[in-house]
Amino acid sequence: MLRGKIIMKKLKIGIVGIGNMGSAHAVSIFSGNIPEMELAAVCDTDDKKRLWAKEKLGGAAVFDDYEKLLNSGLIDALIIATPHYFHPEIAIKAFESGVHVLTEKPAGVSVKQVERMNEAANRSGKIFGIMFNQRTSPIYQRAREIVQSGRLGKPKRLVWIITNWYRKQSYYDSGGWRATWKGEGGGVLMNQAPHNLDLWQWIFGMPKRVRGFCSYGKHHNIEVEDDATIYAEYESGATADFITSTGELPGTNRLEISGDRGKIVIEEGKLRLWELSVPERDFCFESDKDCTDPSVTYTEYTPKEPENAHDIILKNFAESILLDKSLLAPGIEGINQLQICNAAYLSDWTNDWVELPVDEDAFEERLMHRVSNSELKGAVSQAEDVKGQHSNRWKINW
Repeated sequence: MLRGKIIMKKLKIGIVGIGNMGSAHAVSIFSGNIPEMELAAVCDTDDKKRLWAKEKLGGAAVFDDYEKLLNSGLIDALIIATPHYFHPEIAIKAFESGVHVLTEKPAGVSVKQVERMNEAANRSGKIFGIMFNQRTSPIYQRAREIVQSGRLGKPKRLVWIITNWYRKQSYYDSGGWRATWKGEGGGVLMNQAPHNLDLWQWIFGMPKRVRGFCSYGKHHNIEVEDDATIYAEYESGATADFITSTGELPGTNRLEISGDRGKIVIEEGKLRLWELSVPERDFCFESDKDCTDPSVTYTEYTPKEPENAHDIILKNFAESILLDKSLLAPGIEGINQLQICNAAYLSDWTNDWVELPVDEDAFEERLMHRVSNSELKGAVSQAEDVKGQHSNRWKINW
């Protein structure tokens, strides 16, 4: 609605955390890529990053404390691009200050933290978004439409092998907080896989229980998992398998979804769809034993991916505030992928099935035990320096 209307008011944006992601969003907004936004202020505890901001971001105010930023009265909305543990804390303060919030993924480290954030968002009445930029992908949007429309019939299984984000040891050594329980709260499931865990539930729905298997430091000198497999079951009888790793080269990105009326395979930027003329269950039990197989209709879909999906989320966030448009990625939904992630960890730690919603206290207790024995390490490279651009590493990799 209101498409084409000239927007007289720009949304004044603040950004907390101007490392790789935060600096990319800052430069994009500052450069005018999001006409609905104006970069008003940034914040970081690191002296070098604040100096970079003063040199590169013109008249944007620069703060060393996010509460000072929130109390400045300079902003309408806040983008949170800090390490994971701080997302809920900062978001809650922002909502209490009457500020809209867009957080980077994941929403937080534990479901318990994120529930408090969601409650604060609901109390505030402010817009809450999350940077699930892969929801803008036409190929995943098409898959969701096919599954939820019933064209695949009764869901049977989802299988996602997503191992094509190989990381060298230097990546993990680039920041003292990386790949530690104290700094990130997890490994590949918490850092690389949140987009895919979100897409899994966004397309296929939330499972009823999860069995997780994690390998810690299997491929790298780190304390968190760099290889994980999740097996999940649904109330309907459907199942899901999710396999991910940062230690395989070359890697794979292949999503297969099957139902009793056909299947989808997404790989190498292409969606392939097979549709049966009759449901497989009907054919199995009702057809004569000598009859031929049901006919199959095959189609392919190869969309052009958005040039910059991060900017699409930024623009949509602004338009939801200024023009009352629907959010592509509501922040309140960030808890869903975290439910699966927390349940997978808890399942591995207890060597047992975990029902959803996850037992928050049981997860928190075991996580804090790992945090208490975790050690932040000194950075040995400069890879954490601000980049000021959206890297190809953050796009869908086929």
